[in-house]
Amino acid sequence: MVTIEDLESFFIRMDADYDVLDEGMYLVRNKNGGAPLVVHYTAPLLLLRSKVMDLPPGGEENADLFRTLLRLNATDVVHGSYGLEEDELILSDTLELETLDFHEFQASVESIQLALSGHIQEIRSLAGVGSGGPGASAKDEVGA
Repeated sequence: MVTIEDLESFFIRMDADYDVLDEGMYLVRNKNGGAPLVVHYTAPLLLLRSKVMDLPPGGEENADLFRTLLRLNATDVVHGSYGLEEDELILSDTLELETLDFHEFQASVESIQLALSGHIQEIRSLAGVGSGGPGASAKDEVGA
């Protein structure tokens, strides 16, 4: 089973910057940019979560956005899925620590980063918000 020390070595192997937010919880930033990723070690699982944006108010007005997110989950997101958490749109994945290796972890992180960079303009357009980059400030992510 992957230990916390193993997980920290994964961050180093990926050349990522990380901050310890709490015991077993990290804020990970890729040195190439992109949205921060919260990684939470909670045996027997490893949770990965990235905030995409705050959801716009409205119900039926968001039907096209939600339909698109479901389509992307089914056709274009290799690891993880888009989801709603309170008033936030997130992209998350869950991995089993028992069988996790570096390559599976790396593939999950890269899939989340690729999905965010590839989908953000379409998602923001459907949500009727500006064209800023994915994610939130580190302060916003700590509440993950």
